[in-house]
Amino acid sequence: MPVIHPGDAEAFETHGSRFLSYVSPSRGSRQLCAWQLTVPAGLRGVAHRPSREEVLLVLSGEFHVSLDGLTTALQPGDVALIPAGSDLRVDAGPDGATAWVTTTPGLEAVTADGTKIAPPWAQ
Repeated sequence: MPVIHPGDAEAFETHGSRFLSYVSPSRGSRQLCAWQLTVPAGLRGVAHRPSREEVLLVLSGEFHVSLDGLTTALQPGDVALIPAGSDLRVDAGPDGATAWVTTTPGLEAVTADGTKIAPPWAQ
């Protein structure tokens, strides 16, 4: 049984947030990607449109998730289903926040200025 311990996760930092990649094709998965997202206190995320569905499970802190113009506060245990192609922004609350995120391999995103992102934790 493949087990990935926290010390084995691959770390990435972008736009002020930290992504710890546990599951992805580059790490042996064929159908899933999963990572831990940590956003520092008060950080306003970058708006983007993901190419695949994502599931975000809040582990700690508070997230403010804006989805197609509607913002919702999420607390630990709350789950957000992010539809592919939606306009998404994830902001941290006053104490920062951590979430577990899952999607399918090949996730890409386009920011508001047209920049294309192919995050390595989903490839």
